[in-house]
Amino acid sequence: QVQLVESGGGLVQPGSSLRLSCAASGFTLDYYAIGWFRQAPGKEREGVSCISSSDGTTYYADSVKGRFTISRDNAKNTVYLQMNSLKPEDTADYHCAAVILGSCAVVVGTSKGPYGMKYWGKGTLVTVSS
Repeated sequence: QVQLVESGGGLVQPGSSLRLSCAASGFTLDYYAIGWFRQAPGKEREGVSCISSSDGTTYYADSVKGRFTISRDNAKNTVYLQMNSLKPEDTADYHCAAVILGSCAVVVGTSKGPYGMKYWGKGTLVTVSS
């Protein structure tokens, strides 16, 4: 089955860290740029980070820059999102997906234009609360 599966979410206190994983099955993940998205209740989906397929260039939304780090392990067919200094406003359902249209810069909002994704995972919930 071709899919992406996210894991690693949970309930943590402000200032804590979590590492999310995005594991691919049924396809080779390193052929694609991979983006991490989040959606909080009542808010629009936000592209928070993306990693290119070619040279591993990383991209971040301003809201997470300096706190989140995206990486990929092609041998494990997995992309990670290390989240440090978590804030209550980081609370959301986090999903990963493969970029099939557009660029990572568009995904995280640093460039304008359309983008398209596929292989959306079911998500992992991150709750930051004291």
